[in-house]
Amino acid sequence: MPIQQISKEQAWQLRHEVMWPNRELDYVQLKNDDQGAHYGLFVDRQLVSVLSLFIDNNEAQFRKFATLAHQQGQGYGSQLLAYVMQQAEQAGVRRIYCNARTEKTGFYSKFGLRPTVDSFVRGGKSYVIMERVYAASSSTSHHDSSSEA
Repeated sequence: MPIQQISKEQAWQLRHEVMWPNRELDYVQLKNDDQGAHYGLFVDRQLVSVLSLFIDNNEAQFRKFATLAHQQGQGYGSQLLAYVMQQAEQAGVRRIYCNARTEKTGFYSKFGLRPTVDSFVRGGKSYVIMERVYAASSSTSHHDSSSEA
């Protein structure tokens, strides 16, 4: 399945259809969408799964991960998430995280993400912040600014 960068507008359309179809389109738009990289997975030239990645120095957050309802359970979202996590790691991030719906923590744990103590409720849905910390590579160890307690 082809995975490629897409426009924020393409991401908005699928986000809206899957995540919040009863809200206005601007509800699924993020203030920093212009700074993100938006990825899409296509099946027979149809966009079926999207995910947006935001890298800030050595941290990355992926947001607004959505797959068309009739295409869920076929591994498309897993392929897209694995691809984007690999892109983040290759970009040199040390930590990647997401705001996971609490009922989806098992899915994200398959990708090495672990729940943190931080959680919140938005739009009537419960979320927990999940993260994966990558080991420092030899190419980035010269700029290790981590503080260990």
